[in-house]
Amino acid sequence: MLVPVLLFIVGLVCLIKGGDWFVDGAAGIARRFHLPELLIGATVVSIGTTLPEVMVSTSAALSGHGEIAYGNAIGSVICNTALIAAITLAVRPGKVNRATLRTPVLFFFGSAVLFAIVAYTTGFFSRAIGFVLLAIFVIYMAVTVLQMKKHPDEAEVEEEPAKERTLLLEIVLLVIGAALIAVGARLLVENGTKIATAMGVPESVIALTFVALGTSLPELVTAITSLVKGHSALSLGNVIGANLFNIVLVSGASVALNPFTIPQGSVIAGNPASLVMDFPVMFAVMLLLTVPALLRGKLARWQGIALLLIYAAFCTAQFVINL
Repeated sequence: MLVPVLLFIVGLVCLIKGGDWFVDGAAGIARRFHLPELLIGATVVSIGTTLPEVMVSTSAALSGHGEIAYGNAIGSVICNTALIAAITLAVRPGKVNRATLRTPVLFFFGSAVLFAIVAYTTGFFSRAIGFVLLAIFVIYMAVTVLQMKKHPDEAEVEEEPAKERTLLLEIVLLVIGAALIAVGARLLVENGTKIATAMGVPESVIALTFVALGTSLPELVTAITSLVKGHSALSLGNVIGANLFNIVLVSGASVALNPFTIPQGSVIAGNPASLVMDFPVMFAVMLLLTVPALLRGKLARWQGIALLLIYAAFCTAQFVINL
């Protein structure tokens, strides 16, 4: 049991450092070719911080562990919202740009509703659904780029000057970062499965809690950095973008590679726990985070505290129902 736990921790470290280097290298290359800064954030950085989820879920799907692929996507959305964004709000709430948030919020809820409809009606995610989700991802990226080109002044985000690095070093960071993410994802999936088996806990629960938290660490690092720099709104935008990517990119890629059904291991009142608890919690925390921001154009500390309480209750419930 000790070896899987140690390897699980090594996998998390590889994911964190790999994601960090990947983003640094990719962002450096993008700046070198004079791409807009926010375009880098909306594409390279957002995708980079979501890569751990992509690698973990696709690896899990290909190895026949659909529960981890399914649970990691939903669990990461809940973790990003009710833990990472919540910490940001509880420490430093502030104003947000409603126009900037509108597009990712609409895309997220549209994609999440589609995802939920499939789960509640058929319980089976076919390869066709995977391609539809990936198509939504492509459309969202195209819309985002067009919006930034149309309103360049609104898209500008002030950042600290980047450290000068050679092109070769940036390429090396990109390649090594991607490799570490791949290795970390493999270690996380394999040893997370072993730990789940040894503890007698369903894979879906491990995915919804430990694995989801581990793969969301890049977003947590981004949130902390934003707090230190006094840009809490940037953290909110990154979380919402990452949540969207978890639905359309992480789930889309996993389902396209290997279709799977919703987990049946945990049951509440005769129904799969994911339908009774996971989906409602996911929608509830996202509504609690985004609706006040869109209506009032600002965030409040009570939102962060409420979200943290919901996350604590959610994690506790995951283990209680499986005792």
